[in-house]
Amino acid sequence: MAAEPIDEEIAGMDIAVEAVDAHAYELARMRHSCAHLMAEAVQEVFPDARFGIGPAIEHGFYYDFDLPRPLTPDDLVAIEDRMRANRAKAEPFVREVVSRDEALAIFGDNPYKVELIEGLPDDDIITTYKQGSFLDLCRGPHVPSTAEIGPFKLLSVAGAYWRGDEKRAMLQRIYGTAWPTQAELEGHLLRLEEAQKRDHRRLGRELDLFSVSEEIGPGLILWHPKGGIVRYLVEQFEQQEQLARGYDLVYTPHIASEKIYKISGHLENYRENMYAPMSIEEVDYYLKPMNCPGHIMIYKSRVHSYRDLPIRFAELGTVYRYERSGTLHGMLRVRGFTQDDSHIFCTPEQVVDEARGVIDLAVHMAGVFGYDFQAYLATRPAKSVGSDEVWERATTDLRRAMEERGLPYKLDQGGGAFYGPKIDIKWVDALGREWTGPTIQADFNLPERFDVTYVAEDGERHRVAMIHRTLLGSMERFVGGLVEHYAGAFPAWLAPVQVAVVPITNDQVDFARDVERRLTEVGIRVEVDDSRDRMQAKIRNAQLQKIPYMFVIGKREVEAGAVAVRLRNGRDLGAMPTSDAVDLVADRVASRSLFLDGEEETVAAALRAS
Repeated sequence: MAAEPIDEEIAGMDIAVEAVDAHAYELARMRHSCAHLMAEAVQEVFPDARFGIGPAIEHGFYYDFDLPRPLTPDDLVAIEDRMRANRAKAEPFVREVVSRDEALAIFGDNPYKVELIEGLPDDDIITTYKQGSFLDLCRGPHVPSTAEIGPFKLLSVAGAYWRGDEKRAMLQRIYGTAWPTQAELEGHLLRLEEAQKRDHRRLGRELDLFSVSEEIGPGLILWHPKGGIVRYLVEQFEQQEQLARGYDLVYTPHIASEKIYKISGHLENYRENMYAPMSIEEVDYYLKPMNCPGHIMIYKSRVHSYRDLPIRFAELGTVYRYERSGTLHGMLRVRGFTQDDSHIFCTPEQVVDEARGVIDLAVHMAGVFGYDFQAYLATRPAKSVGSDEVWERATTDLRRAMEERGLPYKLDQGGGAFYGPKIDIKWVDALGREWTGPTIQADFNLPERFDVTYVAEDGERHRVAMIHRTLLGSMERFVGGLVEHYAGAFPAWLAPVQVAVVPITNDQVDFARDVERRLTEVGIRVEVDDSRDRMQAKIRNAQLQKIPYMFVIGKREVEAGAVAVRLRNGRDLGAMPTSDAVDLVADRVASRSLFLDGEEETVAAALRAS
């Protein structure tokens, strides 16, 4: 999940905080001030540095610099030391209003600041802030003095194109974090350390789940067999849940002619996210960025009565969206992905009930995968289609669905799709991070554009209402998120290999193969480690692969027709009859339990209760 500025101002940003609450405002103000403190230190280390922008972000801040050479880890240490020394001076942040000509004179040797100044509206108030020797083009806000900046830490350096444009200069971006107290800083650093351990890119290599090939192209995921089985199990489970709730499965092509995207408004409102067209018989075709136009055409292939509604189409449809190379991130930010897309066609009066039904399904899925969640109501964005009246109705319907369901939510002002408002339900993982999850979008605009109707009780044709819905989102992002949520230790039902059978010597291999057969017969995925490694090495290998269960077999187990059961977390359940061990695993798999045995479940319940 990429860090984004809270609100980047064109003026050099800095940050204009709409205070959702006083604490968030003060925290952002302090972090923004820390970005200036860092820029002052960089100026002292590199007097010829030219400065880009430096906003506060969700958990810290960054600043972009044009420097004479690449930064090293030692540079970060030196910059951090200077920051502490300057903070101790308690330098005040001094604001001054300047004219455009004065601003251009002050920053005339910095092309980045000049560009920002020249791009400002004529009636805009231009301000500078100065602390110590550092003067910056900035709208603020800032704390009164550097003494009020809390404990901080510089984290990393990354390349960043000026204004996010890969055709522009590449700058060096220093990321940092700042917190009100040392304890909060240390807690955040511990979370970052844990996040690195859970990084799905590292675990994806170690567990052989997926890869990305430069020859195939960046942002395009190659699913390996172990990752493929995880995806298959997730998809099969979701399809079963959808079928049980009255969805019909459909499939649509990967390309479509420009005609459909002109009608839908995608070429007008979404072209920058679409790939260049391919010409086929003098008609331009596009890789589809979304599945909705295809589902609409399936609906329109025949006339529907009000008695047919609601109609719920669902598709695991692969779509393609342009993402800049610098934004790509493993499975989480890709260019081609398979989305669990659904479109519900209903009467306007059915929208609230249908949205509530999707919320119920989303909450159920969150429980199965072990996620907490946070809901948002995303309203009309600046770039949109449709009348105010239509938007107000759609927004009201979604708000009613959440309130009638008793679902607490936050407002995401301007976060809707260009064709309608939406409910976003974000998964909250084991580290408290939010991931893109279910979205529910009420749309009265595409039915208008495509003239999508039904025959009502009065015998006349009326416009349908349409709900766009994803449940897990893209399979790539969802599985990548699962890897990090579980730290690669999937629950037994999702684990690529569920049981490792470990014969201690070659004398037990035949019995191990029989155990393998019994597990396979009940659908358990199993591997027999008949290598020449010692028993402890075999167990260690299974643990590194995060296999949930290990069935260890020695001479005594063969004689007793038993296996010694160990869990990947190191717990030893002791010897038990083979049939009991098979039943234990089969029960946990069939129930899709998040836990490997009853004791784990009891401990987890006690922790939740406390």
